[in-house]
Amino acid sequence: MEITTNESIMALVLRIILGLLLFMQGYDKVIRVKMAGVIDSFKYEFGKVKMPMGIIIISAYLSSFIELTCGLTLILGIFTKYSLYLIGFDLVLVTAAFSLINPVWDMKIVFPRIILWCILMIIPDSVNKLSLDYFLMK
Repeated sequence: MEITTNESIMALVLRIILGLLLFMQGYDKVIRVKMAGVIDSFKYEFGKVKMPMGIIIISAYLSSFIELTCGLTLILGIFTKYSLYLIGFDLVLVTAAFSLINPVWDMKIVFPRIILWCILMIIPDSVNKLSLDYFLMK
């Protein structure tokens, strides 16, 4: 089956949109708010469910740095599949965390990321021609 330009552009646009959403979220956490502020926010939210401090700190760092680095790699189109695997892990972590805080939470922030992630996961690598991965593998 021949890959069309439209399919490659679709993969590029979806990858960049998810990458930007995650990168800006990670950038905000790591650079603007700083990790101490993120941890304080997590402590406040998780204080209601008595979450151990070690888990809060590890979760804050993992989530923030996965979003920052994997968002950037998606934008660039490098290590795409590995980045998507880590983002999937992050989405599970975030979903579990939000569910602990409030079992009936509004998914308006997470749901679009999950949909974009699902689409990118099922797009064959051969469609992703407009990426650094494709050019490096040639």
